[in-house]
Amino acid sequence: MSDQAKDERAPDDIEAAEASGERAQGGVDGDYEALVRLLKENEELKDRALRTAAEMENLRRRTARDVHDARSYAVANFARDMLSVSDNLRRALDAIPAEAKAAGDAGFKSLIEGVDLTERAMLSALERHGVKKLAPEGEKFDPNFHQAMFEVPNPEIPAGTVVQVVQPGYSIGERVLRPAMVGVSKGGPKAAAAAPVEPGPVNEQAEKDA
Repeated sequence: MSDQAKDERAPDDIEAAEASGERAQGGVDGDYEALVRLLKENEELKDRALRTAAEMENLRRRTARDVHDARSYAVANFARDMLSVSDNLRRALDAIPAEAKAAGDAGFKSLIEGVDLTERAMLSALERHGVKKLAPEGEKFDPNFHQAMFEVPNPEIPAGTVVQVVQPGYSIGERVLRPAMVGVSKGGPKAAAAAPVEPGPVNEQAEKDA
């Protein structure tokens, strides 16, 4: 068609052609926008799925840890109460003078042996359930496991060494059931990487038992 023929088209035909072109361009733009929107939604869904998977894995790990702790530390309160009984048995044995033990009749000696066997059986039973005794004499003071009650000046012993155990401590698993109440040396040479001599964690039950 010549330029003259194009110019001779009716105005309505020209407007219709222009509108058709605009609609075609609008359709392409709409498809592109829809594609971009779908890609964005897809990325959001993938991110949400990854977050959900991570949360489920964290929940699984927390649940497994809680189950492990429940199994390991379920007897902690019961064991702590039993330690008081064991302490009383030991105090009863320590309160008997050596002369009385030597001069006592067979019945008295049997009673002493029975109390001693009861204490040992109780501690053995607790140990089977993960409760371990802390008797740190000669070890470096560790505020995580020991409670310093006093200091003992001794220039011949490295500072920060446990020189006396007033009351043994106990642990269950990786936790302290009751810190050992100890006396700590001072005035001697510093031990390598010695822990600072500071009062350990306050244990109200241990103080009541002491």
